[in-house]
Amino acid sequence: MSTSATPSSPPPAATDSPEASGSYSLSKPVFFVAGGIIVLAVAFALLLPDVFNNAISTLNSTVVSSIGWYYVLIVTAFVAFGIVLALSRMGNIKLGKDDDEPEYGLFSWFAMLFAAGMGIGLVFWGAAEPLTFFSENGAPPNAAGLDDPARAERALGQTFLHWGLHAWGIYVVVGLAVAYAVHRKGRPVSIRWALEPILGKRTDTWIGDVIDIIALVGTLFGIATSLGFGVNQIAAGLDHLGVLPNSTTAQVVIVLVVTALATLSAASGVDKGIKLLSNLNMGLAALLLVAVLILGPTLFLLRDVVSNVGYYLQNFLQLSFQTLPFRGEEGATWINGWTTFYWGWWISWSPFVGVFIARISKGRTVRQFVTGVLLVPTALTFLWFTVMGGTALYESIFNGVDFTGGTGSIDPNTALFDTLQNLPAGALLSGIAIILVSIFFITSADSGAFVMDMIAHKGDPNPPRLTRIFWASASGVIAAALIWVSSLSGDEDASGMTALQSLALLSALPFSIIMIGMCVSLWRSLSREVKVIERLELRLRQREFMERYSDTLTDQVSEKVSGGLGDRIESHLEGEYGQQLQAQFSEQIHDEVAEQLSTYTAEHPTLSTEGTVPEQSGPGTDHGRRTRWNPFQRDQ
Repeated sequence: MSTSATPSSPPPAATDSPEASGSYSLSKPVFFVAGGIIVLAVAFALLLPDVFNNAISTLNSTVVSSIGWYYVLIVTAFVAFGIVLALSRMGNIKLGKDDDEPEYGLFSWFAMLFAAGMGIGLVFWGAAEPLTFFSENGAPPNAAGLDDPARAERALGQTFLHWGLHAWGIYVVVGLAVAYAVHRKGRPVSIRWALEPILGKRTDTWIGDVIDIIALVGTLFGIATSLGFGVNQIAAGLDHLGVLPNSTTAQVVIVLVVTALATLSAASGVDKGIKLLSNLNMGLAALLLVAVLILGPTLFLLRDVVSNVGYYLQNFLQLSFQTLPFRGEEGATWINGWTTFYWGWWISWSPFVGVFIARISKGRTVRQFVTGVLLVPTALTFLWFTVMGGTALYESIFNGVDFTGGTGSIDPNTALFDTLQNLPAGALLSGIAIILVSIFFITSADSGAFVMDMIAHKGDPNPPRLTRIFWASASGVIAAALIWVSSLSGDEDASGMTALQSLALLSALPFSIIMIGMCVSLWRSLSREVKVIERLELRLRQREFMERYSDTLTDQVSEKVSGGLGDRIESHLEGEYGQQLQAQFSEQIHDEVAEQLSTYTAEHPTLSTEGTVPEQSGPGTDHGRRTRWNPFQRDQ
């Protein structure tokens, strides 16, 4: 994973917010409490790695096995929530002022959100995950006994589930809630302000601090563990090419080099380093994708992508709610190790990814945001896994290549390079893949540092450079230290890296509750805007109909109501009885006109029961005054 009056105008920022006052500063409770938790966790991981691993891993396993069904349910609900928003009238609301234009072009926007969302994961698992689900030891329990073609189809369908709409549906909820609060309401760039419709005045209290602390800790642990585990692929690739033997020293050096480059990128800001690297990533990823498509079984892959999309859509609901209850312990273990793990992992990353894509999405409408974040990366992800994973499965089924080495298990660190070596120019393609995964690591760290610093500085959209450097450096130093400790003990699992990853996953549980609150808050805010807009539109329609038809209908109804009584009314107009009669006729004429107007509109005009016209405001009017409409005085 890796890398912004009339009801249609957003209300002004709160006068006591940092942005309004221009007094952004370091939030000491958030920074120091989050920093204290991070220091304690890393200290335990370094000093007592075995105890720390066992305790945290046991806790995480207990939580995941108990609430796996909950993750499956809410993540599917998040996807449905985003689709409903996009298809409703709420999708027309802009994330910013009504005249705001998008801050970034489509290509740069897609590149940055794609790189922030899961770029590194695609490279790492592109061939490894479909091969794992196809292999003897990694196949889902309900795929056991299937023949090779059916198992291969199931493997890619299961991979699409983990990396498709559900993953991006999680990011849509957090990103859209934050983007609305920031760009539409003028609030600081922070998680807490997405819950303002629920929390109210409590948003900027200790409750908001707790929300930001959870987001900050989960983000740092997620980035640190991704750097630590992902560096294995770079080291394995360099070893595969014969450039550098895979060793602890090599891994530490790689982490430090990546961290240094990420620090420089974070220091340069979003518009320079992060944007440049994201565009470079997209270019290299496209080059590698097209090269494998051309050099591999091209016709097979083109047929396969169509078939895979059809399989995914056909089985979408079944896969979305899959918990394998009748598969017993085997089914629970597999679901917890893959699907539930992924849902927890995406949720733990959502504060980082959500805040980042909210930061770069100013000027987009809700519909554009949901469509761009939900559908475009999903389509690219499906194409990537079909080309990389489909090529690997083709080699396994039709050419008899054994990617397990006879063990029945897939090594995810080398699966991609093993796939590429079977193609022409395999060494060159492997070199491009190493460069690609390295740049994805850099964009993970630099955009992560940017987001963490925004949260730590009360939502400052452009936090200080010095603290951005601190966060970028901290993630790399933690990863390097834990890798080095593992070499001293000779046990890779004793590094504490697994435990930190478990801590990141544990942060997903409380944050999932925060996400539910975001859905409620966002629905309230968008619904309120839509209702106000609909009322204004109705008033405009009523005013238009009144101007167009009132005089004609008044004449027709006056003749109908008064009939032969005109002379009689005129003779009594000067007396008290005449005034009463005039008032009665005025009321009758009004009701008749309102009834006639209702035949031209879908709604009955609001001026019916009291003989009044809609209130108007503006120069020369008394604001809020409702005046009786008298047809006998229409020419005055």
